[in-house]
Amino acid sequence: MSDIETARIAQNPRFKELVHERTRFGWTLTILMLLVYFGFIGLIAFDKSLLALKIGSATTSLGLILGVAVIIFAFILTGIYVQRANGRFDDLTAALKRDLGR
Repeated sequence: MSDIETARIAQNPRFKELVHERTRFGWTLTILMLLVYFGFIGLIAFDKSLLALKIGSATTSLGLILGVAVIIFAFILTGIYVQRANGRFDDLTAALKRDLGR
């Protein structure tokens, strides 16, 4: 791809919209994951007794449940990103290709 083509793509309003939406959405999901993860790590560091609470009569603790919840939350965020990428981002990419005649 030549520098002229690259500049033409970079100046396209649909390309700018795609980059802006992907960046904003990626940062939003990243911040959510960091809040959950560091919140869990903060509990480990500062309130071990809370995480040691037994759930019901079993040997399962609240810390184990929350740890699994952090992992499940990461999978959910991944699913949300895939859904957005296969929907909105693919639509924007297709529109950009039409604009560029490809």
